[in-house]
Amino acid sequence: MSLVELIAQADERGLAASGLACLDRCLPLLGGDDEILRPLWAGLADDVDAGAWGERLEQVRGKLGHDHASPGEAVLLTRRMLAATPSAPDAAEVRLWADACSVAALRIHRLLEGAAPEEADAASVGARREGRTDGMSPLVAAELRRQVAVLELLSEHGVGGLRRALEVSTEGRRVLRAVVSRRARGKRG
Repeated sequence: MSLVELIAQADERGLAASGLACLDRCLPLLGGDDEILRPLWAGLADDVDAGAWGERLEQVRGKLGHDHASPGEAVLLTRRMLAATPSAPDAAEVRLWADACSVAALRIHRLLEGAAPEEADAASVGARREGRTDGMSPLVAAELRRQVAVLELLSEHGVGGLRRALEVSTEGRRVLRAVVSRRARGKRG
């Protein structure tokens, strides 16, 4: 099943986890620590009410601040994911947010590989999400696999799949952090 089909079939918890996982994997661009989204992940596991989710979300936004030394397109896309996060994990807009996060995360990975912004456009990313993966770079392919894995885990295991989904996301965050670090060293050298 393609990523687009998985998103279309996902329930609210799966969609919220999918969007949160995309954001989680891109946190190195915002300088966020590895634990900053834990309260939101815990909220998905505990079925927190909209008020508690909203409070946790505002705390996360406050901790990440708004300053960044080099606000390139990848950073801006990550900030938009965070800014668009629904105020409740079961809000009507969670499907749109999860879909937008999926596209943004894939574009971010393309940009970090050194693709020009026009090469990381939505049409190219859309083809990948629909299953056309020939010629896909390793970094984007890995991100696509992680997005599919998160949705499949939640579809198959419900709340029981959240821990494994978080592990998949953590692995992706480590990879992205290494890419960001390598690029920063390359610019200094």
